[in-house]
Amino acid sequence: MLRFLTAGESHGKCLVAILEGLPAGLKIEAYYIDKELSRRQSGYGRGSRMQIERDKVQILSGLRKGLSIGSPVAVMIMNKDYSIDDKPAITVPRPGHADLAGAIKYGFSDITNVLERASARETAIRVAVGAICKIFLAEFGIEINSQVLVIGGAKDKALMKKRIDEAARKKDSVGGIFQLKATGVPVGLGSYVQNDLRLDARLAAALMSIPGIKSVEFGLGLDYADKFGSEVHDAIYFSKKEGFIRKTNNAGGLEGGMTNGEDLIIRCCMKPISTLAEPLDSVDIVTKKPAQAPVIRADTCAVEPAGVIAEGVVSFELAKAFLEKFGADTLTEVKDNFKKYKSK
Repeated sequence: MLRFLTAGESHGKCLVAILEGLPAGLKIEAYYIDKELSRRQSGYGRGSRMQIERDKVQILSGLRKGLSIGSPVAVMIMNKDYSIDDKPAITVPRPGHADLAGAIKYGFSDITNVLERASARETAIRVAVGAICKIFLAEFGIEINSQVLVIGGAKDKALMKKRIDEAARKKDSVGGIFQLKATGVPVGLGSYVQNDLRLDARLAAALMSIPGIKSVEFGLGLDYADKFGSEVHDAIYFSKKEGFIRKTNNAGGLEGGMTNGEDLIIRCCMKPISTLAEPLDSVDIVTKKPAQAPVIRADTCAVEPAGVIAEGVVSFELAKAFLEKFGADTLTEVKDNFKKYKSK
């Protein structure tokens, strides 16, 4: 079974992850992971932290001569801004963040303990894990990409930048919508037999775990609501050359919790960043007196990098489902299993 855990704080020494379950024989090169990490740090509207960190991965275990050997793969990203022990105490929570609920849950009087782990900085190491899964999926012709569709209600790229600039001038933040597309996905990943095996549920959970993501939809999504069934369900055809085919893909590549052979289409909405340069009203959790939320270094807009992070978490879930279907101890065996399935 493919699984991973991450550890690390926003201003801690490093971020680490252990990925277990990769078959032996997969070639993994750090430069590709670094390229994905660089994509996560890009995008119009990013904050000053991206100018400080230049994320590079260190692969600590699980490889020999560049190939996976079946043991857990450990990866690490060092933080240049390593100042966790020098951070002053914060007692005023930011509206929209994990601050207040986390402080109450864990009994903290210093909210720094919450924001250090709840920070989106943790997603850097998930992108590293996702990059490894992308390398694996590429062996089978599966590719995943993201595209920004909307920023602050604007759909044109020039207008998107204007909305971000406007938010920056107002000391505000802005969110938007991005779309994911996975091509080359075979029929039958996931399952209908148990709720926790349904791939759409697993993908939705993974995407909702990204900080700031507030909604996820597959295919037509909310557009299903005002149409008849005859208008939306993808009719099935058969040709000797291609097998079962569809002329439409309103389902977004998923039916009954399984992939159906069409492109996987997912859209996510990201809320505006919670930290504002012109802070909202809040309350000091120690004195219980009114206070302004703290101003902490943050982005004006992070929709584009959120799409990159989403590519990573979707890559992991697809790789996991793929190995559940075709898994073996070696990449050669997985390829043989997949080839036999495709030849049916």
